[in-house]
Amino acid sequence: MSTAPDFDFESVSLAWLHAKPGAKWNRTPDAIAAWVADMDFAPPPVVVDALQRVIATGDLGYPDFREPVGGSAATDVFIDRCARRYGWHIDQPDTMELNDVVQGIQIVLHLCTQPGDRVVVHTPTYPPFLHSVEDGGRVVVPVPAQRSAASPTGWTFDYDALDATLAESPAKVLLLCHPHNPTGHVFDGDELRMLAALAARHNLLVISDEIHADLTFGSVVHQPMDLFAPGRTVTIHAASKAFNLAALRFAVMHVDAPVVRAALTTVPAHLFGATNLMGAVAAEAAWRDGDEWLAAVMAHLDRQRTLLGALLCEQLPTVGYVAPAATYLAWLDCRPLELGDDPSATFLERGVRLSEGPDFGSEGNGFARLNFATSSSVLREIVSRMAAR
Repeated sequence: MSTAPDFDFESVSLAWLHAKPGAKWNRTPDAIAAWVADMDFAPPPVVVDALQRVIATGDLGYPDFREPVGGSAATDVFIDRCARRYGWHIDQPDTMELNDVVQGIQIVLHLCTQPGDRVVVHTPTYPPFLHSVEDGGRVVVPVPAQRSAASPTGWTFDYDALDATLAESPAKVLLLCHPHNPTGHVFDGDELRMLAALAARHNLLVISDEIHADLTFGSVVHQPMDLFAPGRTVTIHAASKAFNLAALRFAVMHVDAPVVRAALTTVPAHLFGATNLMGAVAAEAAWRDGDEWLAAVMAHLDRQRTLLGALLCEQLPTVGYVAPAATYLAWLDCRPLELGDDPSATFLERGVRLSEGPDFGSEGNGFARLNFATSSSVLREIVSRMAAR
């Protein structure tokens, strides 16, 4: 009788982690790294095998992808997977391969908005969202997250207030982080219908970053925004978060907005770069054959988010923690500790690096983000150091 493979996520040790050459563990070698959104685990074996097969061919020349630039088999697998996993049926000609999700966001903002245009963003938010908007001279319209015991995810947003704001001062774009980073909030069908209605009423182009789509817990299910706002949505996906492949630089953008499709034809296709062979191969392997690994890692992460709650309750009971409905990132309200706007600075002195709350916008003052995609022993040491005096 066959048995499921043991991916052994608990074997991760601090000695092995500190030997890793990537940015997460090299930037602060004297501290435990729990900041940037890389998992501490080795990539799925199916991905490693696929990359090794490419190396074994001896051919790292130009890949025979479809024209225009980009169009690998990874996109075909992605399309099939979206239909199977999300009931979302899309066509290959409406897709475009990119280096990463942020590149897609910046392309669309650059081509379809002007300096001074307003962009709606749920806040706090992933720092590159803020940079993508503000560094291009656009203006963030914040929709602040609010703690809510009545919400299944523990978070809610005031869409009546947003509606009133947009009626008074129009915006051009709704930039959606779906599921939401850093809170782990998952937008359900009712909320997505509400956002789609707002987008239609105020003529907003929707850019939906769905890189965390595969990382939902329990009965919570991701639903693509394009199902609710067809004709005005650009959706960007990557395998990098769910399968731990960030350095391989591969993403897929689906364009279901005629204004964006037209704008893309006004610039040379090569302006945005070309698809990386190894990134495409890795994404194809992950999306085609990686679901067994994904199910195993999600079961581990589910235990980790529960363990984190227990450890905080025991050692840092005043810290506010809502177990995320998606992602492997915990948004910690450290304001009761009175450590200032950036409590991560104190935690770094104690030997743990977390993501700096203020980087996620002003709503992040007094907060820090913790990455719990590691072993339980490392997570226990993280909280122990955070609680040290």
